Amino acid sequence: MTQRPILLITGATSGFGEATARRFVAEGWRVIITGRRKERLAALANELRNGDNVHALCFDVRDNAAVERAIGSLPEAWRAIDVLLNNAGLAASLDPVQEGNLDDWNRMLDTNVKGLLQVTRAVVPGMVARKSGHIINIGSTAGKEVYPKGNVYCASKHAVDALTKGFRQDLLPHGIKVTQIAPGMAETEFSLVRFAGDADRAKQVYAGVQALTGDDIANLVWFAATLPPHVCINDLVVTPTAQANSATVFRGG
Repeated sequence: MTQRPILLITGATSGFGEATARRFVAEGWRVIITGRRKERLAALANELRNGDNVHALCFDVRDNAAVERAIGSLPEAWRAIDVLLNNAGLAASLDPVQEGNLDDWNRMLDTNVKGLLQVTRAVVPGMVARKSGHIINIGSTAGKEVYPKGNVYCASKHAVDALTKGFRQDLLPHGIKVTQIAPGMAETEFSLVRFAGDADRAKQVYAGVQALTGDDIANLVWFAATLPPHVCINDLVVTPTAQANSATVFRGG
C-alpha cells in the first residue's frame, strides 16, 4: 500500500493555513498542523483527526529552539514530509516609517522572514536526503510592490520573494520543488491582526470588494502540490478580480 503523503503547515490555526489543512485532510493526506495558539490548534486537530491523519505541533516559528524541538519530536512515521507550507506570517500596524513601532517591525521580520527560514532549515535536510519534496511559501503582492505605510511588511514579503528564488536555485540538484503563492486582498484575520483587533477598521479594508478567501488559496496550494513531478510552479500571483494592484481597487462593482 502506498504511504499517504505528508503536508506540514505553519500558522494552521486560521486563514490560509486552516483552510489548507481542511482541504488536504479531505483529500486523504496526512497533515501536520502547527501554530502557537495551543487551544485553537488542539480544537482543529480534534475536529479533523480521523485515525492517523493529523498530527499537531505547538510552537512559535520565531523561536528556533522550539522549532528544532518540535520538528525533532516527530514520530518516525511523520518525518518524511513531502510538502512544507510556510504560511505563518502577519502584518503589524500601518504607519509611516518615521512613526513606526520597533516591536511591530521585529515581530514582522522575526515571523515572516526568520520564522520561514528556521522552519525550512529544520525540514529541508530530510527532503534533500530523500531527493524529493516541495516547499510552498506564502508571499504577498506586497512582495512585488511597495505601498504607502507598508514599509517593513512589504520588505518582509520582498524577502520571501527573494528567498523563494534562492531556495529554488539551491535545491534544484536535489529534485525539490519550490513555489511562491503571492495573494492580494484576502479577507482572513490579516487586517484584524494588523489593526490590533479593531474590527471596524479591518472591515473597511474589504468594503465593496469580493476579496480572496482562505479556500481560494487552499485550492491553489492543492493545485501546485499535486502537479506531475516534472512540473513546478515557481511563482503564482493572485488577486481578486476587482484588484489590479495595492493602489488600484474597484469597489462596489
